[in-house]
Amino acid sequence: MTRARPRAAVLGGSAEDIEAAFYEAQQHGDIEQLMSCWAQDEEVVCVHPDGPCLLGTGAMRAAFESIFSHDVVRATPLQVHRVLALASAVHGVVEQLEITLPDGVHHALILATNVHHNAPKGWRMVSHHASPGGAQDAQDRSAGRPVLH
Repeated sequence: MTRARPRAAVLGGSAEDIEAAFYEAQQHGDIEQLMSCWAQDEEVVCVHPDGPCLLGTGAMRAAFESIFSHDVVRATPLQVHRVLALASAVHGVVEQLEITLPDGVHHALILATNVHHNAPKGWRMVSHHASPGGAQDAQDRSAGRPVLH
């Protein structure tokens, strides 16, 4: 059986393209694809649930390589709330995380904030901050949001 190669982060693609490539890279354990989603400077930041603040691409690569050495990350975006400006995009994401433990497969909800900047080489992620979520976070609240103006 031939498995399709995950797509690389698109140079000049949208913030949504970069985010999709980021989650796809996690599902396939593809460190090169995952790193291609990030801005290539030391200003990037990543915080995993209950984890330390990772500053810079070197720290981030080491952390994801360690994670991928144990298993792939089965994080699937369930809901995304997007705020877009000229040169930045902020995505509030409810992720469903699938974890395989000795007693079987477990699911958890994660709340993540992904920040993207539109740099000269295109959109890239500059921050991913994830925290544990709960059942109430899975409810779709988009229909009942009030209009502010």
